[in-house]
Amino acid sequence: MDPAQPGPSIRDRRPDALGDFRVIPDELLCAILECLTPRDVGRLSCVSSVMYILCNEEPLWMRLCLRERGLIEYKGSWKRTTLYRQNQVSELADDYRKHLHFDGFNSLFLYRRWYRCFTRLDAFSVDNGNIERRKDLSEQEFQSEYDGQKPVLLTDLAESWPARTTWTTEKLLMNCGDIAFRISQMYSGKITMKLKDYVSYMQLQHDEDPLYIFDEKFGEVAPTLLKDYSVPHLFREDFFDVLDRDKRPPFRWLIIGPERSGASWHIDPALTSAWNTLLSGRKRWALYPPGRVPAGVTVHVNEEDGDVNIDSPSSLQWWLDVYPLLADHDKPLECTQLPGETIFVPSGWWHCVLNLETTIAVTQNFVNETNFKFVCLDMAPGHRHKGVVRAGLLAVRGCTPSDVMNDASLDTDQLNFPDTTRKEKRLRIQLKEDAQMDISGNNKNEFLEDQDFSYDIDFLSNFLEQDRDHYNSIWCSSNCIGQRELRLWLHKLWVVKPEMRSLIWKGACLALNAKRWLECVMEICASHNLPCPVDDERLPVGTGSNPVYLISGYVIKIYVEGGLESSVHSLGSELEFYTLLKEKSSPLIDNIPGVMASGFVVHENSSIRTVPWDGKGVPHEISKFDWVNENLAIDGFHFGVWSKQQFEFREMGISACTGIWPYLITKRCKGDIFANLRDELPKEDILNLSSFLGDKVRNLHLFPLPPMESLISPDDEGKVHQNRRLNGQDEGLPHANASIMAVPECLTVPFEWRLFIASMSRRKRDLLSRLAKWGDPIPGNLINKLEEYVPHDLAMLLDVFKDKDGQYKFHGSPTWIHTDIMDDNIHMEPCVPYKSLGEITPEATMMMVNGALNGCSQVKRPLKWHPTHILDFSNLSIGDPVCDLIPIYLDVFGGDSSLLMQFLESYRLPLTGLQGDVSSNGQMDGEKKFRRLSYRAMCYCILHEDNILGAIFSIWKELRTAKSWEEVEETVWGELNKYQCIN
Repeated sequence: MDPAQPGPSIRDRRPDALGDFRVIPDELLCAILECLTPRDVGRLSCVSSVMYILCNEEPLWMRLCLRERGLIEYKGSWKRTTLYRQNQVSELADDYRKHLHFDGFNSLFLYRRWYRCFTRLDAFSVDNGNIERRKDLSEQEFQSEYDGQKPVLLTDLAESWPARTTWTTEKLLMNCGDIAFRISQMYSGKITMKLKDYVSYMQLQHDEDPLYIFDEKFGEVAPTLLKDYSVPHLFREDFFDVLDRDKRPPFRWLIIGPERSGASWHIDPALTSAWNTLLSGRKRWALYPPGRVPAGVTVHVNEEDGDVNIDSPSSLQWWLDVYPLLADHDKPLECTQLPGETIFVPSGWWHCVLNLETTIAVTQNFVNETNFKFVCLDMAPGHRHKGVVRAGLLAVRGCTPSDVMNDASLDTDQLNFPDTTRKEKRLRIQLKEDAQMDISGNNKNEFLEDQDFSYDIDFLSNFLEQDRDHYNSIWCSSNCIGQRELRLWLHKLWVVKPEMRSLIWKGACLALNAKRWLECVMEICASHNLPCPVDDERLPVGTGSNPVYLISGYVIKIYVEGGLESSVHSLGSELEFYTLLKEKSSPLIDNIPGVMASGFVVHENSSIRTVPWDGKGVPHEISKFDWVNENLAIDGFHFGVWSKQQFEFREMGISACTGIWPYLITKRCKGDIFANLRDELPKEDILNLSSFLGDKVRNLHLFPLPPMESLISPDDEGKVHQNRRLNGQDEGLPHANASIMAVPECLTVPFEWRLFIASMSRRKRDLLSRLAKWGDPIPGNLINKLEEYVPHDLAMLLDVFKDKDGQYKFHGSPTWIHTDIMDDNIHMEPCVPYKSLGEITPEATMMMVNGALNGCSQVKRPLKWHPTHILDFSNLSIGDPVCDLIPIYLDVFGGDSSLLMQFLESYRLPLTGLQGDVSSNGQMDGEKKFRRLSYRAMCYCILHEDNILGAIFSIWKELRTAKSWEEVEETVWGELNKYQCIN
């Protein structure tokens, strides 16, 4: 060929290789491939040359591999690692020896990804950062110049740490090489790697966003590391310290990462502040103040719960693709952190970190006096304030800048929007077309564009939804702690930090709307001539879903859970139960606090009043609501437990706040709740508690059910069906065989069971979505197997048998069930067994009867505490007695099977009619699993309205790798199958 002549052009192979898929961009094709299984990706790679290229991309195989949780051992490439994990490496062994190459295919997307995988960061250091470096900073200087104001680099805080010399790759390998650590939080699954495998990965990898160790449990798995450093004196105040280790949110992390790894743009959880000390390597930091969302970052706010989701490019991608395009006035605060330096990140500040070389660091988040109110505001329920608080956005529908401007209480000069370019890259709001005009004729919305955002608690709190019930609202999934833990935290702070009560009160008003509930309690006290709450009594106690106050010798509970209709039924059921206990002279009445008064607290026209109610009849204040049957008679327990069962079946959601809340006043018990005593009680006391609960739950389950007079009559039921169908709603009452399609037609479900089965069936309808929402630690592979484990007909969970005449019937009847016997609903009193060391008092001797107490033969010594009362019957229901075992076993006993068997020794009631041989009891043919008590209990755990499965997989961590629900069932509830009724 004449060298002067051009060579043949290389044909673009993409159109022919992809066919109709050629119109899809490479970025989208790669995203689609990530949704497939490894086996399908391997098959698809054989379709064409371009598919071969796309299906052999390492970033694709990295994502496929990390979709599965568990321990990873890196095998030199992510494809090989994935195949090893699936025991399929032999199938594609030849593929590694004959890797194919094709010309004629160019992809800018793949090239950029390849560039990020192999670029070097030698020139990325910032020599002249604009973050101050300080040495010998006093606490007073820190508080006045930096805390809550701006970041600072501190150069001398780690000089005396052993970690300065012991936290090197070589020494950590020597001491912790076989310890598995958590891998970076960018992937939803929990991935771990042994340190020796991770170091090998760092040396071999060329990932565009390398994995890095980011482990909040390093102090538990490698406790010796905690001795190598100490919290710097400037950051030792931490309000979360009052919580037990298992109750407080994650707060400290070990961080190890190779060059090009890092943390993408984020704000620290709960608006906490943080310090980060680098022990080896170099990190490049970029920070923006609150309200300044970085370019390239998109913020989404979930209108249901306020969850804030941040879409951000990886740290390396942002520095490569976005940073060079920023004007000087748009660039962040920056610095290069060197070994031994500590950076302080204030509350609410955006930050992004890029590791310039292999780095090892430790970081902790904390709540102090400066950021406490912001943390409380961030955890308040609702969505309107979330985007404002976490990102500085007015990211809420129905709340425009003009709304803010119309509120004279706001300092409007403090509010701003970022510039137009950034607005296009984040969640925006729709401004009203009829924007308000100020006196001078200027558009106020335009005026706000140039103002400074204010990270001011008074300003930000104006975006709270004032009508939202803080006890009743959906909890944001990204909040750092749950609702129960939040209430516990605030109350503990109130007790242990009395000098800060003014601050704590302000935080409680933000997070709990504490001011509203205190006003209600004060009115209740005035109406019943009770002492007004003193300073120690201003905050609600306990962790339940209703505000509870301890006032002198009384307990005041305000019912808010589930909305007004649910609250009325809860109080009505409780009052009906207490009344029947007295009428029937049940021994259980001695172990339930006495009722002093009850009624409604009504907030209307800026005033509060109370209305007494004993549970009978229909109070005028609620008779006007559309859910009250106007044909009800004036007496009787119309909102008793049967009516509550019916309501729970048809209830479609939480009713709106009405300004009416039921309340109950009971006598205050002496002593303390088991939740506060658990850690100090000896084994004998807890064994005795197990026997006590077995005896009392036995009395509860033996107690006769009330008449069904409050249920809707058959004629009214038909009207309800018709009205609800016209309104597009579910029917009011289930038909006799509505939930048991596969049960023989000759079987008629007793009416006592109908509502229970129907409610369970309703929970089953949204089971998959509910469990998927709860997520970790529930294993995803088990969620996918629910349909084959949980019976189609939930009536089969009950004792269905064939009598001597060949008729199918139900064994047994439903019982009263408490449903919520947890560690904070059990009250105990001290026994005071010793007058002086070694001397047993007569009172202590009386607690021992022939070496046993409450029927517990294993108690051989005087007790420190003994149980006296079961509290809070607002969740009373009627159903399968097995349901009461769930909270007792998992919460009170913590999964200790010996305590469960001690409980059953005192309980002595049959939990199934299928004891002994199946055929002799006439059980239906097939499905032998239905005779297992363990299966029944496991199904109720799965169907529970609370996240019971989360508790199970937290107690039995080894079950997170379980292959089947049968394995979980046997581990958790297997002991139940040994139970034989000895009544």
